[in-house]
Amino acid sequence: MRTSSKNVLIRVIFLALGILLANQEAFAQQIVLSGKVLNEASQPLAGASILLKNTTQSTSSNEQGEFEFRNLQPGNYIVQVTYVGYLTQEKSIVLTSASERISFSLVPDDEAIEEVVIIGYAGVKSKDLTGAVTKLNAEDFNRGNYTSPDQLIQGKVSGVQMLNNSGQPGGATTVQIRGNSAITGSGQPLYVVDGVALDGNTARPSSSGGIGTSPSGNPLTFLNPNDIESMEVLKDASATAIYGSRAAYGVVLITTKRGKSGDLKLDVNLSSGLASIMKRVDVLNADQYREMLNRYSLTAGDFGTSVDALGEILQVAPSINADLAFSGGNENARYRASAGYQNQDGIIKQTNFEKFAGSFNGNFKMLESKRLGLDIGLIGTQTKEDIAPITTDAGFTGSLIGQALMWNPTEQMYNSDGSPYVLAGSTIINPVAMLEAYDDKATVSTLLANLSPYYKFNDWLEYRFLGSVKYSNGVRRASTRSWLNLDGIQAKPEEGTKGGYASYANNETVTSQLTHTLTFDKEIASGLNLNAVVGFEYMSFSNKGMLYTGRNYGDIDLDYTDVLEAGDVSTRTISSFNDPTTELQSYFLRAIFNYQSKYLLTATFRRDGSTKFGENNKYGNFPSFSAAWNISDESFLSDNSIISNLKLRAGWGITGNQEFPAGASYDQYSIGTDGALTAISNANPNLKWQSDQQTNIGLDFGFFNDRLTGTVDYFHKRTTDLLYPVIPYYPNAPGSSVIWMNLDGEIENKGVEIALNGKLIQRENLRWNAGVNFTFLDNMVTKLAGIYKTGVLSGQGMSNSNVEIIQEGLPMFAMVTREFLGFDDEGFSMYTDDGYTLYYLGNPNPDAIYGFNTDLSYKKFSFVANFNGMLGRDIYNNTANSVTPITNLGSRNISLALYESSEMESLSNPITSSSRYIEDGSYLKLANASISYRLGNVGKNIKNLNVSLTGTNLFVITKYTGFDPEINTERGLGELPSLGIDYIGYPSSRTFSLGFNFSL
Repeated sequence: MRTSSKNVLIRVIFLALGILLANQEAFAQQIVLSGKVLNEASQPLAGASILLKNTTQSTSSNEQGEFEFRNLQPGNYIVQVTYVGYLTQEKSIVLTSASERISFSLVPDDEAIEEVVIIGYAGVKSKDLTGAVTKLNAEDFNRGNYTSPDQLIQGKVSGVQMLNNSGQPGGATTVQIRGNSAITGSGQPLYVVDGVALDGNTARPSSSGGIGTSPSGNPLTFLNPNDIESMEVLKDASATAIYGSRAAYGVVLITTKRGKSGDLKLDVNLSSGLASIMKRVDVLNADQYREMLNRYSLTAGDFGTSVDALGEILQVAPSINADLAFSGGNENARYRASAGYQNQDGIIKQTNFEKFAGSFNGNFKMLESKRLGLDIGLIGTQTKEDIAPITTDAGFTGSLIGQALMWNPTEQMYNSDGSPYVLAGSTIINPVAMLEAYDDKATVSTLLANLSPYYKFNDWLEYRFLGSVKYSNGVRRASTRSWLNLDGIQAKPEEGTKGGYASYANNETVTSQLTHTLTFDKEIASGLNLNAVVGFEYMSFSNKGMLYTGRNYGDIDLDYTDVLEAGDVSTRTISSFNDPTTELQSYFLRAIFNYQSKYLLTATFRRDGSTKFGENNKYGNFPSFSAAWNISDESFLSDNSIISNLKLRAGWGITGNQEFPAGASYDQYSIGTDGALTAISNANPNLKWQSDQQTNIGLDFGFFNDRLTGTVDYFHKRTTDLLYPVIPYYPNAPGSSVIWMNLDGEIENKGVEIALNGKLIQRENLRWNAGVNFTFLDNMVTKLAGIYKTGVLSGQGMSNSNVEIIQEGLPMFAMVTREFLGFDDEGFSMYTDDGYTLYYLGNPNPDAIYGFNTDLSYKKFSFVANFNGMLGRDIYNNTANSVTPITNLGSRNISLALYESSEMESLSNPITSSSRYIEDGSYLKLANASISYRLGNVGKNIKNLNVSLTGTNLFVITKYTGFDPEINTERGLGELPSLGIDYIGYPSSRTFSLGFNFSL
């Protein structure tokens, strides 16, 4: 009994000890150390790094500046907090069995508080900048669900003009920095993503369903806007010259988001929205149409019904966006991976943009010294588009919007069985039938990969290598059914044709880059610091593709592109191309001298060698010089309580442009089906760079401890050696092909940029910030012999007509046409000199571009609004000119302006171009606005939950009668682009979206 009792007692003791130890362990696991990180103004700091020294645990602060560590053991801890621009702080704390909470108030580090700005191959402190550079961080971007990152900065940066070429999701944009100087090519800036320079091309084929040329796609859609951390816009030559031959139109540097030290973190962004047409072009309804028939005593044209043709092809379009991002690591190994999905229906039925995007980047430090590092990045994207049957060059029959605007509102659109009504034997196309008969799908897959190892020899010398490749493949399948009454498409049994059209195209682009850089940042003498980068770069560009077309498939129950071989053999066409591979070899150097943080001097030099140019001009040199004086650091202003920053800048530099076809400086030939050679271009061994010289003088200022900050810049840019293809007129020219030459003319752009930002209210629970920017521009062509025509007009009565020219003494793309004087007594148009003389009557280049933004936050609520606009810009309304004129009455619809006019225009008044259709394109647009509420942490897992309602294109104030004054239809002639022409494009949409973002 005693032994048994003893055993029982021992068991009870051990059980009690076990329970006690288990409870102690449970209590220990419940110890939580939490806290908050604040700045000098007692505002929360998000993203601060918090480390428990002598442990492996670290985390980061959330949007409210809060952090916590769970499952800690009792003991002594040292908590270290670091944040860029602030002094590191440490606190010792003893944890027992109870949870503890501490707070940190960080103090700015006067040495590190300066924001680092990337200006090409390396970063410098913003105080050391001598050029015209604007940096925008993610919190500064436009709000909304955008398909490409260029839309994030519209209206945000002085000197930057942006226009949407098409309202279709994924459509191209026109971006111009400091005016227009592109006589050929796109005139777009160079985009650089994480140090990788993009080629500016899209692999989406340009072929369509046999109805004309469709608007271009945006080459930046492969980037997910939610993955962008910051964007820097380099505007003057002293900032852009380090990119040499590709920097004539400015440079935009895009930095993607990186992982931050701390525990694994999952960021989630979800949104869903609805879009509708922003503004309609006014045409007659059925009652107004009947009244106009009576007014003109027409007995035909009323078919007894009432329809809204434009409304029949429009829809309220849904969209969804979902982004997930995983990030974490420690100071020696940080990573971030993201996955995004976007599905956005267009406001025109059967149009859609879908994107699958993924990315990964890592930043690693190795060796005991941590001097060896490796940065890697990978972006993979696939976009899918259902493209509308809208073209930039078709006549009134071949584009959906034109068909809808001119459809007789008294004419039926559907048969009794619900099928589209087709006007057999007529050139008038039912837009509903067009939508059903047309199918156009494009898929573009893109991969951008980069690998960048580096080694820090010491604190002031670093070597870095960057290797990258961008591969893009685009496939486009388009077809138009045989029953559509479109000339060249419709079946004609009496002529033995089955009708129908199909095309299949495949394009492939590859860009590779190898860059070596050595950076130096050290005080080389008392008070004198040198920040320098020297490097070598090699790039290659390839572009190839093929196109297959077929006709006469008949009304078979299959997609024509699935049975391309079923078409008429005699109508098949096959074509392919493989542009000569272009190689670029470069050497560059930049040195920034800083003396006592007051006097700054920057010198840049780049030497580019390109296979694009003639044998005698393979290499080009691109120097720049700039200087700055930090006046506010002088002793006579150091104690000033009003002026917190005052810096004067001045710079000069030369940049280049090589935006023209590969191999154009050599003799090139195409091979026909019979093996015969046809000349494409003639050799020019003297072809050289287009040169842009730019001078910039700027002033940066800040008042009242930077509560009010701003910049003022004056710039003058002169473009010479203009690249242009001409047809040779000299004897013995090899064929009639073009020869690329450097013209003697010049293009001058000058102007003033003003940007102001104010922290109007800065209280604990109430903050209000506002910013405004203005740019005043003047553009002029000088010393150019001859007249270069462009700005081709389309539509009935407009064949082979152009309205824009490039000529000495006029701005780029000056609108030169007949001067409209009104109507005579018989309702016919009157013109100065009877219309035989053409006059300069419009300028598509704006006198001023501007933007305004404001953000207001009160406790957990916040409101953000962004406006943009232009002043003094003319638009040629080709739609009103040729799609809805008075001559349509009786068969097609007309403009509402003709109904409201007190003048009786003759039904026989010829359709012709004139100043009658040059309209004031000035506007002010509320581009986007967002109201949000921060719920904070919800439950144990959801952190920083934020709910927002965002609207885009909310309203526009303008006199322009088209869909949107922010428009630029591609209407160039040959290699010449155009500007400011509007021709039945895809309308802009107004969108409202509800969004949620949080972390786990």
